[in-house]
Amino acid sequence: MEAQGSSFAWIGHELLKVNPKGEASLSTRLRLIHDGLNKALALWKPDCIAVEEVFFAKNAKSALMLGQARGASLVSAASLGLEIFEYPPTTVKQTVTGGGHAEKSQVQRMVRAILGRTLAAGAEFAREDVSDALAIAICHLQHRHRQRVLTPAKKLGFTKTL
Repeated sequence: MEAQGSSFAWIGHELLKVNPKGEASLSTRLRLIHDGLNKALALWKPDCIAVEEVFFAKNAKSALMLGQARGASLVSAASLGLEIFEYPPTTVKQTVTGGGHAEKSQVQRMVRAILGRTLAAGAEFAREDVSDALAIAICHLQHRHRQRVLTPAKKLGFTKTL
């Protein structure tokens, strides 16, 4: 996603499928996440990345696997020297929908409304993960000026977030 001032533009996204048949080992899936994100970072060359903060899941096994996948992603960005910004899920939802406890369907609708004509015609979100990721990018772009006060930006003006 790109931003200039308060205007946001969708430039593309990629959905990584790391276990399409349910047969890949954990180490293979983590490598696929790392490799896939590296390819996306090389393609779009973002100035920084924004991620959702860790949340406490009810299922410990799911939380552990999510944490490992998140770690593989963070290593990809950190190895390129990218700044990493984290936002709590309630901040993302509040920023995008106006309510910190919005349903995923509300987040999807608002992402579509915010990105409007820049979103590919008829583009469907193959999974909620895509609209969630775009919502995190929108959240960061909305808060980036406050972040710059706290953390000096490498580049001013035009910002791309993956």
